[in-house]
Amino acid sequence: MIPAAFDYTRPESVDEAVRALAEAGEDAKVLAGGQSLLTMLRLRLAFPELLVDLGRIAELRGVREDGDTLVIGAMTTHHDVIADPLVRRHAGLLVRATETVGDPAVRHRGTLGGSLAHADPAADLPAVVLALDGELVAAGPRGRRTIPAREFFTDYLQTALSPDELVVEVRIPKSGDWGFHYEKFQRVAQGWAAVGVAVLVRADGSRISEARIGLTNMGSTPLRATAAEAALAGAEGPEEVARAAEAAAEGTRPTSDLSASAEYREHLARVLTRRAVLAAAGSA
Repeated sequence: MIPAAFDYTRPESVDEAVRALAEAGEDAKVLAGGQSLLTMLRLRLAFPELLVDLGRIAELRGVREDGDTLVIGAMTTHHDVIADPLVRRHAGLLVRATETVGDPAVRHRGTLGGSLAHADPAADLPAVVLALDGELVAAGPRGRRTIPAREFFTDYLQTALSPDELVVEVRIPKSGDWGFHYEKFQRVAQGWAAVGVAVLVRADGSRISEARIGLTNMGSTPLRATAAEAALAGAEGPEEVARAAEAAAEGTRPTSDLSASAEYREHLARVLTRRAVLAAAGSA
């Protein structure tokens, strides 16, 4: 289909982009990589009066260190996240999951900030940033504010951003001393995950001392599998990990669709959590 008519602006600074959003109010959409928004425009699931293209804002790209935190510009592409030596050294889980996003064409255009701001619970990266205890920095007319990932995703395709705000940075605590793994099940190559599991594990010898688990497509937002995290504390060996992983679906509300029923998603969450935890523990 042909998108509905809209105005278009391509600001060259964050301040200019914020002014454009403030003037348009709720009638504007932000264009990052466009991998999700362009499809929605063609299907007329979104019909903004103004499209604010962030493609010229150089300050929104790149990776830097801030003490024990990695700061990733919102317009940094998936390809550049994968290739960046700082991310590879200090946030291996983010690299592992980003490598599974779409295909090379999508990874060269799609952006980390765009994926998070779109807030699709079936996307890979929201659950990963949740497991990493990440934060998102938003800029708006009232200045900048930092939003923890656990507070950022509010409902299906909805976030804590105001209509006049945009994501400018993603802050990820360094996790180079954690074991990690991302496991997902998809019906077709390059398709959305029916379920995905992002795991970080800290081990004391062969015993798990702490685990963090983010779940993809197990509710209207990305989720932490808090019951399984608690059950994994002190677990040792495949049998104890398997018993703890049985709690992975507790507190979730998966839906049924053409990819999987809700019951099958719960089964996948348990199986994939077991696999991911064992793989992460092996790399810890």
